[in-house]
Amino acid sequence: MKKFKPLLPFHGNSFIQNIVLKLNSVCDKIIIVTGYKANTVEENVEQLIIHSKVEFVFNKLYKKGMFTSLQKGLSAVAESDWILYHFVDQPGLPDKFYTEFIQKVDDLHNWIQPSYKKQAGHPILIHKTLFSLIASASPESSLREISKIQTVKRKFWECDYKEILQDIDTDKDYAKL
Repeated sequence: MKKFKPLLPFHGNSFIQNIVLKLNSVCDKIIIVTGYKANTVEENVEQLIIHSKVEFVFNKLYKKGMFTSLQKGLSAVAESDWILYHFVDQPGLPDKFYTEFIQKVDDLHNWIQPSYKKQAGHPILIHKTLFSLIASASPESSLREISKIQTVKRKFWECDYKEILQDIDTDKDYAKL
């Protein structure tokens, strides 16, 4: 795409600002894992009124991929029961998605993932029972690999939000948004 996704404009804010504002209504704490252009992302988010709820964690291994950012982020949420793992290129999810999504939490599952027309999407709710498993995995691993481990008890929530499948990787994807 050759553009810095976190700062792309969407509905009067940047991608990252839109997501932070939506997460604010359902999260006690918002961890933003930075890497490339970390200071630029931090300055952008700090413009929001709610920035006191936000904590930035720098991932020095960011060039190795998104999984290392998840691992780094987990180091800042040890006291949490659940995390909502969110990608920066999904700013179009409506506010009500988040409220409905967190209501799917139960005691039988430790991984809750939305799906649309039987296609799994993001974000993902991950319970603390999986934090050490993810944190101790190889940096070359992935959530797809983790999800196949027997201790992972997945639940799919069939929802009406096609935005869970968003993946803004090209100018064409961005134009559709």
